[in-house]
Amino acid sequence: MIEYITVADVDEKLGDGWADAGKKSRAVMIANVWLSNLNMPQKDADGKSYPDEVPYPDEWIQAGAEVAKDAAAGNIYGATETGVTSKTVKADTVSSSRTYSTNSKKYTAGESLALALLKPWINQMPNVMFLKRV
Repeated sequence: MIEYITVADVDEKLGDGWADAGKKSRAVMIANVWLSNLNMPQKDADGKSYPDEVPYPDEWIQAGAEVAKDAAAGNIYGATETGVTSKTVKADTVSSSRTYSTNSKKYTAGESLALALLKPWINQMPNVMFLKRV
């Protein structure tokens, strides 16, 4: 896991009251895991490394703060409900039944805002690797 944000960063962005003091460090850890899973680039456009040569962009810090706030409220990496939805229709002696399996992810408001802030840096095609010939 890469440490993109700290509790102090989130306090600066959202104020001190974004979460109870006892929940802050775990919420920041969850936000850092969330950001790490996006495979953000580790160098800027000029080839300088984050965070050694240049600080992380402000949008990254804000995105992490938004996710940390939702994490403190228990809305990130919670249990997801997967199941089967069944629908049956009966008319006289004829019946029809359909069954659907659901497995969808609902994004919190903080996640949606974070993804919007990070859009310029997120690889839009994660399963594609571009090759450069020399």
